Amino acid sequence: MTMSTSQPSWESISTQARNNVSSLITDEFRIPPSLFPPDSLLDVTTFARESGWLTPKELEITASSATAILRNVRERTWSAEEVARAFLRAAGAAHELTNCLTDFLPTEALTTAKALDIHLSTTGKPIGPLHGLPISLKDNFNIAGRDSTVGFVSKVGHPASSNATLVDILTSLGAVLYCKTNVPTAMMIAETVNNTFGRTVNPLNRNLTSGGSSGGESALIAFGASPLGVGTDIGGSLRIPAACTGIFTLRPSLGRFTTQGCTSGMGGQEAVASVNGPMARTLDDMKMYCEAVVGARPWELDPKCVPIPWRDVERKEKLKIAVCWDDGVVRPTPPVARALRETVEKLKGAGHEVVEWDSRLHARGLELLGRMFVADGGKSIRKALEPVGEPFRPEMSMYESARELGTWEMWQLQLERWSYQKEFLDLWRGVGGLDAILGPTTPYATTEHGKLKYVGYTGVFNVVDYSAVSFPCGVTVDKDKDQPDPQYTPLSDHCRDVHDNYNADVVHGMPVSLQLIANRLEEEKVLSMTETVLKAIHG
Repeated sequence: MTMSTSQPSWESISTQARNNVSSLITDEFRIPPSLFPPDSLLDVTTFARESGWLTPKELEITASSATAILRNVRERTWSAEEVARAFLRAAGAAHELTNCLTDFLPTEALTTAKALDIHLSTTGKPIGPLHGLPISLKDNFNIAGRDSTVGFVSKVGHPASSNATLVDILTSLGAVLYCKTNVPTAMMIAETVNNTFGRTVNPLNRNLTSGGSSGGESALIAFGASPLGVGTDIGGSLRIPAACTGIFTLRPSLGRFTTQGCTSGMGGQEAVASVNGPMARTLDDMKMYCEAVVGARPWELDPKCVPIPWRDVERKEKLKIAVCWDDGVVRPTPPVARALRETVEKLKGAGHEVVEWDSRLHARGLELLGRMFVADGGKSIRKALEPVGEPFRPEMSMYESARELGTWEMWQLQLERWSYQKEFLDLWRGVGGLDAILGPTTPYATTEHGKLKYVGYTGVFNVVDYSAVSFPCGVTVDKDKDQPDPQYTPLSDHCRDVHDNYNADVVHGMPVSLQLIANRLEEEKVLSMTETVLKAIHG
């Protein structure tokens, strides 16, 4: 495409977009130069406390769980306004130190919070179950009048005309929406980097990735600047960033939470569904969010939502868990393998039945996922890049060179997916009485920037649409314990690449996460089972 000489370059539009976000972070929310830490400070999660940037009360608020915040606001120990202000100040600092935001909404958030305080004061009742809770949103959730660029330069300055359905639901429940967070281009890279806003870094170690595509959310939450956020997942985009930063997330099955009115990097692609779910610092906060949002009966607003109310699930004391030691394509790196071994021993010690999972179908699931992602020949992404001459990022090479399938070919691919889902279900049922699969969320704890390339452990469960929780398992990388195995034999070229790039010294001290997978539409069950697993781990 030949650009008009009068049209701004994509680089200048990108610069303006970054400047726009920066301009919204006014002095009240901006780190003063005298407190700004050096680039050499890698772990910035202690900055707010050690620098004196936040007041003692703001530190207390931002260190609290979402559930505790709601209780304190309801009891009028804290006002919704001071809670919102504390998280706005923390979010401003988080952005300056990790580049995690694409939009900042201080005026709107404080106006909402003040109105909530007035309502509670005059009626004595909260608006809803999320009254006064600040919630951060991934960039693709449309808010009327604000951009949802999903990383494309061409979408800068083209605000949404209406809210996503989830935005309206959260507002009706009393949530305070205060920022939107960064994503990779089209939300289709496992790290958060794009030509519009740049790269988001991990607040636990800024030399490492916060994952993707919900990496802006994971960085903000891990920094301590959001009590709860909402991200999306089409191949691991909730679970991978949660694992990279040591927080919790739920990947639900399609239909439990509304995706209506969101911006997509590949709109109309439904061969593998994108879903959204909560990201938080505690499991209880996720359960609280799910009950509140499903309690709003989203199926009355979104025809793709299933009419299943949030169900009470009795927590099973003894589980039958199949362990996925590896997926047959990539062995987990040493700290993840150690975390899985130690967790399995604790589960056995707590009396749970542990069997081995047969991962023979995983490689085919990953191959199916890849074919579905590029079925349009990369046309959706190319059409979003072309208006401003934005180039393909190197991470997007598979879309640049893909061949578009015809309608018949696409139908055959979807029949193949359906057959695969049946085989996977038969494999699950063949175990007999299986409650869940336990395995790595990713083969990494996290990685240096540009080196997180394998999504097989998460992506296969997008193909079968199973419910999954990624959770920090209490293990951190130890550079002495987790050196490469000299006897290691790669399972594939992917495996060789992952292990060649592993460096125990670089990721020393980073948290390790695992994922627990239940069957389709078993969100309540997988959350309950994760609680049981955590009990076995921590006693």
